[in-house]
Amino acid sequence: MPDDRETLTRPGRLILAVEDDTRFAAALTQLAHELDFDCLVAGTAEDALRLAREFLPSGILLDIALPDVSGLSVLERLKRDPLTRHIPVHVVSAVERTQVALELGAVGYALKPATREMLVDAIRQLEERHRRVMRRLLIVEDDRQLRESLTVLLARDELEIITAGSVDEALEHLSGSTFDCMVTDLGLPDGSGFELLERMAGSDTLSFPPVIVYTGRSLSRDEEQRLRRYSKSIIIKGARSPERLLDEVTLFLHSVESSLPTDQQRLLAQARQRDAMLDGRTFLLAEDDVRNIFALSSVLEPLGVRLEIARNGREAIERLERREVDLVLMDIMMPEMDGLAAMRHIRTKPKWADLPIIALTAKAMADDREHCIRAGANDYIAKPIDVDKLVSLCRVWCPK
Repeated sequence: MPDDRETLTRPGRLILAVEDDTRFAAALTQLAHELDFDCLVAGTAEDALRLAREFLPSGILLDIALPDVSGLSVLERLKRDPLTRHIPVHVVSAVERTQVALELGAVGYALKPATREMLVDAIRQLEERHRRVMRRLLIVEDDRQLRESLTVLLARDELEIITAGSVDEALEHLSGSTFDCMVTDLGLPDGSGFELLERMAGSDTLSFPPVIVYTGRSLSRDEEQRLRRYSKSIIIKGARSPERLLDEVTLFLHSVESSLPTDQQRLLAQARQRDAMLDGRTFLLAEDDVRNIFALSSVLEPLGVRLEIARNGREAIERLERREVDLVLMDIMMPEMDGLAAMRHIRTKPKWADLPIIALTAKAMADDREHCIRAGANDYIAKPIDVDKLVSLCRVWCPK
């Protein structure tokens, strides 16, 4: 697809459009030109990651339904890479994955068919995030000593940190100005963090930035579901270590990692080394090809994943009845009961309604992807399976 990579004329004003529909990509390119941006076009996930690293664009417009792997994998990999994680990403897709995309660090989400006004707003949002130098962070914590410690941990140039020790004080700050991110405890003297979020969500005049819940206690399933009701917010559960908190805050502030203080860069490196997203998880792999079973086992088991194996859809359902799993990798072409039929059956059971399922498709065709999503898959990856892409998708969909 034609783009501007050979004729860049607008320094510091570059949009990367990740889109495999040629007509829509052409429309995005034309719109970018009208708004005084150069535009690059990537039709696959691999092209997107390569161009992002090579050109470091001002912002990225990202489709989810890409031919080689879901755009959510692209987003996750961009945000794990210190070189690209600061680049603002706005999703434009026909697939509704708003909450997951926002939790991964997207600045916005527009559903196709998108109007011209929606696309202009998306590009303007990318421009505003890219140009903004000063960031503002609100810390809501009733323990004065912990507030001060968090301020020291997160402080850097070009970041203004405001603190609050109660619900009322936090609401006062939110009513008077906007913030790029908010860190809050759940236990406050004049109410809970839940009440604070409910009051923020119920008001049209309060700022509602991305929210990171920083708490030392485990959340029950009901509490987690209650937190995730706030569609305007981004809730990250269980950021209990200072390194993990720093990692999440820099993600949502779109900080350029190389510009951070040396000690913060060191803590971020430690946080990634101790990434335990997959360690201790149990996955169900429904696959009848012994070569694929061996290949996936050799990748996932060293990461701490315990694999349950099923040779067809019927066996997969029987395995789910016997034990709980965190995620299902479902091959589509299997004997007795194929993956589509198995996923449809799984989704009829309320107890498995939220079970993440990644479909392993034989082809990278649009109708194959659509059939998988309709049958109940959360996401898909085409064979032959790229290991990095698969691990990235597993991180996306593993329960937080």
